[in-house]
Amino acid sequence: MNEKLQKAKTTDVILITSDRLGTGDDEIGKILMKSFLNTLWDYKPKPSKVIFINKGVMLTAEGSEVLETLELLEKEGVEIFSCGTCLAFYGIKEKLRVGKVTTMPLTVDFLLTASKVITI
Repeated sequence: MNEKLQKAKTTDVILITSDRLGTGDDEIGKILMKSFLNTLWDYKPKPSKVIFINKGVMLTAEGSEVLETLELLEKEGVEIFSCGTCLAFYGIKEKLRVGKVTTMPLTVDFLLTASKVITI
């Protein structure tokens, strides 16, 4: 990885557990999640990883409104991971469009070795 990209990242991990941000109205939740991810792309330093679990995996699959932003984050060196069990549960494993599939042991390792975990 190039030195400039390394300096632009932290060892922080963001854990995204839903396809919406916050509780309440689903529509504003979708708008807020899109805004959060777009802002994350603009922010420096970037986290080292973004992990999607439960309904959050919908954001990394075909039809997601944030695929372009996630692809840009990935190009900037942010690793994107989606829970394989979650993808299978929702029947979208074949529809994954950005990032890699992860397992629970890897997810636990990522979380325990991060300098900070931010859960969204």
